[in-house]
Order: sequence, then structure tokens, then C-alpha cells
Amino acid sequence: MRNKMLLFFMLPSLLIYGVFSFWPTLNTFFYSFTDWDGLTSEYSFVGFDHYTRLIGSDSIFHTAITNNIKFMLVVVIFQTLFSLILSLFLIKNSPVNVGLRALFFFPTILSSVSVAFIWAYMYDPSLGLLNQLFDSIGLGSFKQNWIGDQNIAIYSISITQVWFHTGQMIVLFVAGLHAIPKDLYEVARIEGASRWQSFRYVTWPLLAPATTIVIAFTTVQTFKAFDLIYAMTRGGPNYSTEIIATFIYTRAFRSYEFGYASAAAVLLMAISALIAFLQFRLLRTERS
Repeated sequence: MRNKMLLFFMLPSLLIYGVFSFWPTLNTFFYSFTDWDGLTSEYSFVGFDHYTRLIGSDSIFHTAITNNIKFMLVVVIFQTLFSLILSLFLIKNSPVNVGLRALFFFPTILSSVSVAFIWAYMYDPSLGLLNQLFDSIGLGSFKQNWIGDQNIAIYSISITQVWFHTGQMIVLFVAGLHAIPKDLYEVARIEGASRWQSFRYVTWPLLAPATTIVIAFTTVQTFKAFDLIYAMTRGGPNYSTEIIATFIYTRAFRSYEFGYASAAAVLLMAISALIAFLQFRLLRTERS
């Protein structure tokens, strides 16, 4: 009787998940084998033609994958590093630290489009704050067209993404640090361990679960960063900031190749799952 009641309470969540997640995912798989244009009810089955074209001959898709990997690596490395360092300084629940945590977390509650407009203005080559700052301190030679230069545009957006979500990861790291028993630090201090040794042999190994969550979550964010990139550059210049998500949007809603876009979405899911799997395996190996 109790199990039936628990199932009854789970039904609304299962229904919502089925309608808004599971069923659309199945439809995506189905339409990836068709030439559906997204507007009419007519379509023909094309088998694996879309996948063959994406993997074999679509240079824009290949560029999108490369950009996505660059974006992911920069964001995962620096966002994880910055959030870990800041969390170590903000671990104590003092009023100042709590206030600083809230300040760092604030960008996370902003909309991606708002953040995109703010940083696009900061990156403006003529009026942007960043170039004006370099001018004011006598480093005018460092001025750049930050999102207009195809050689550095993806890295400039990566910096924006790091600023955007570092505060969110600080919260996760602080929670992980608070879960470490303080007795272990006391034992390390008695044994004569330095701060670095305490971090290396106590903090870092026991922070592995939080680190795994941060890295996995950050990776997923980089593959879903459509709105930020599209609002800042729309994938340009010359596809230098095109990622898989913007590629899917362009093919589906501008070229009306919904079947082709569905195939790209399936590959996006596969790539994300593969990277997440490899990360979990690597981090689990390091913990053991």
C-alpha cells in the first residue's frame, strides 16, 4: 500500500518528464532519419544520410565541434580553478565571506542575454571598458577587437562564461569543504603538515566528489551555452564562435532543415555523454 502511495506522488513528476523531456528526445531520434523541414507534415526517410554528411563532409559542423572543445577546455579549467581558490578563501561563515559569496553568485541569477549585452559592450573595440582600461594604464598595444577577431573571439566568450558561473561553483566547493571533518586537519597539524600538505593530502582527496560535480556540471553548461554565444556573436565572425548548439539552431530555424538539425542534436548528446563518461572515469581513477 505504501509503495502504491509513493508511486502516486511520483506520477506528476514522471508525467512532466515524459511529456517535456523523454518524448521530445525520442522525436529527435526519429526525425534525425528524415528530411522533415519543421513546417509541413510531410517527410521522407533518409536513413543515415544526415549523420554521414555531418561526420564526413560538413566543414561548419567540424568547426563547431572544434570551437566547442576549445570553449569547454578553457571554461572547465579556469572556472574550476578560480572557484576552488575563492572557495578556500571564503570557507568560513563570517558576515564578510557570506556577503562575498553572494556577490560572486549574483551574476548567475542574471539572464544570459543580459550578460551577453553587458560583455559585448565591454569588449567593444572603440567604447569598451576593457580597451579603455588598457589605454588608461599605458598598455594600448594590448587593445583588441575581442569578439570581432576570429582568432580570439571564442576565448573572449570563454572569459565571459567563467565570470558568469564561477559564483555558482563556489557554492558547490564551499559545501564540499564544509563536509570535510575538521578532526583531519587537526591531526595533520599535529603531525607537522604544512598548509600545502594539508590541502594536498586531506582537502583535495576528500573534495573529489564536489570536484566531479563541478567539472561535469561545467562541461554540460559549455555545450548548452547557446544563448550567451548567439546574443554576443551569432556564431561569427566567420564561424569562429559557432558551437554545436548554435549550429543546430541555424539549421533548424533559419535553414528549416529540422531533420538535419535533429541529427546534429543526437550527435551533441552523444559527444556530451562521452565526455562526461570519460571525466567520471578519470576522476574516479584519481580518487582510487
